[in-house]
Amino acid sequence: MSQASFKPETSVPDLSGRVYLITGGTTGLGAGAISLIAAKGPAKIFFSGRNRSRADDLITKIKQSSVSTEIIFLECDLSSLTSVQQTAKQFLAQSNRLDVLMCNAGIMAVPPSLSNEGYEIQFATNHLGHALLIKLLLPTLLKTAELPDSDVRIVNLSSTGYTTTPSSGIDFDTLKTSQASLGPMYQPKTFTRYGQSKLANLLYPIELAKRYPTITSVAIHPGFIKTNLTMGGGFFNRQVFAAARLMNRISGGRDVTFEEGPYNQIWAATTPKENLKNGAYYEPMGQLVVPTTIHGRNPTLAKKLYEWTERELAAFE
Repeated sequence: MSQASFKPETSVPDLSGRVYLITGGTTGLGAGAISLIAAKGPAKIFFSGRNRSRADDLITKIKQSSVSTEIIFLECDLSSLTSVQQTAKQFLAQSNRLDVLMCNAGIMAVPPSLSNEGYEIQFATNHLGHALLIKLLLPTLLKTAELPDSDVRIVNLSSTGYTTTPSSGIDFDTLKTSQASLGPMYQPKTFTRYGQSKLANLLYPIELAKRYPTITSVAIHPGFIKTNLTMGGGFFNRQVFAAARLMNRISGGRDVTFEEGPYNQIWAATTPKENLKNGAYYEPMGQLVVPTTIHGRNPTLAKKLYEWTERELAAFE
């Protein structure tokens, strides 16, 4: 499917009765996804974020379009496992159904630092926080999957950044440090840490698909888009992103407009189930892609990541 042929207004089916949870929904891709999905009439869309003022503005904007969908904000800092715990409790207090969990939130190429629980901040936010949310909501996802005509999905936002990792793919031994010097000399450290977290986002659905086949779990790359995430982080980070966009064009790709930014994740959340391969990775628009690195297509590493994650999250059940 080409980007031009996917139009949410006509390509997305009626979503009556469905319940969505979208992380990082106050700005960027998440906010765009919420607005477009809401137009198709799901029963509820929950979304998380850290900025209640922006959340209120988004809810007001959506309500002005007269959609019947209930839009509910859950305040959450995904870098904090304690915050994720509370968010899961808030969701479960308001819904006994969850059709689609869209793990959209993320940070990119930030300076070295640690999360509240002592993990490298990008890995904590982009992977561990989402993994805990999946874990805590898994019983509800599985229960929903038993309903007639159900089609339950987990959509993980990865990116082609998964190619910029340390030599081991994921450096498990140093994840409880800031990993300030992680990666080869020629590779910017901020992007090595980011790439490691995006590799985790790519690998996790592989193992989820094996363990929970009644749930369709996929990873997607949204494309090269100018958002607050990609254009933030200073001059150097912007130059790295510009270089990546140039390489994408040379290889035959094209930029994704801001409006088109959420299209691939919406496609993954709403396309007929037979269009998806459980555990797979998709680039715009809806293109099944075999990851280009050894780590990105390594089921043994996916299993190791899952088991490591389970051990780390055991205290937060």
